[in-house]
Formats: sequence, structure tokens, C-alpha cells
Amino acid sequence: MSLSLGQPAPDFTLVNQFGEKVTLSSFIGHKNVAVVFYPFSFSGTCTGELCALRDDLASFQNENAELLAVSCDAVFTQKVFAAQEGYNFPLLSDFWPHGAAAKVYGVFNEDRGCAIRGTFIIDKEGILRWQVVNGMGDARNVTDYKGALAAL
Repeated sequence: MSLSLGQPAPDFTLVNQFGEKVTLSSFIGHKNVAVVFYPFSFSGTCTGELCALRDDLASFQNENAELLAVSCDAVFTQKVFAAQEGYNFPLLSDFWPHGAAAKVYGVFNEDRGCAIRGTFIIDKEGILRWQVVNGMGDARNVTDYKGALAAL
């Protein structure tokens, strides 16, 4: 599935590393949202990308913005990963139904059973304003989506 800029972002409800439900549409009217899909917790490139977000968290999680990182890992994996790396932002589990959110966003790799690196910037009205999809092994440039989020 291909998403179009200027259209409403597909809604989802996923569980974070603490077992709490997080619904994308709950941020409408309150915050812009950066949704960052990543393949696997504890893998080198994914850990590096999320550590870059952690180290510049004020740019992605503040009074105007929320960061939601999503993988198909189980909640328990997300909890240990967040604790080990000091991630103080939601790591959402798209485990079951397996990859449902990633599929709606067009970033599910059927062969590997995981999300690929998709980044989606959604404004306070719930409209998709910016997106980039990278391959499994291609790290994202945090500066690109940091700028897209700051421009809203």
C-alpha cells in the first residue's frame, strides 16, 4: 500500500513497552507525531538509529511533538530493549496481528516478517505531511525527519 502526502494517516492502536495501549489518533489536536518503523530490536542499525533519537529526544518528543517507534517485536522484547538502551519514548509492538500497522503503512516485509525502515511525519490534524522508506540495511538520516517535524 502506498500512502499519499496530504491524506489522513492510517490510525492504529498498539501496545507500548509497558503494556499500555497507544492510539495514533489520540494525538490529533495536540501534537505532531513522528512514527518510526524499524525492523528488529537489538540489531545494530536499529539500535544506532534509536540511540540517535534518544540522544536528541527533545527534538522529537516535546510539547508539540511525539515520537512513536514501532517494530513487530513482542512487548516483552520492547521492554527489555528500552530499559537496556535508556529509551524514554514509546516502543510500540506491532506483534499481533503480526505487522498489521506496518502493512497499512506499506512497510511490512513479508519474507522477513518485520517492518522495514519507514518514517512518517503526521501533523496535529492527523494528516501525513512527510515520509521516507529505506531498505532493511539502509540507515535513515535523522536530520531529514527532524527537519520535517520542526517545519510543522
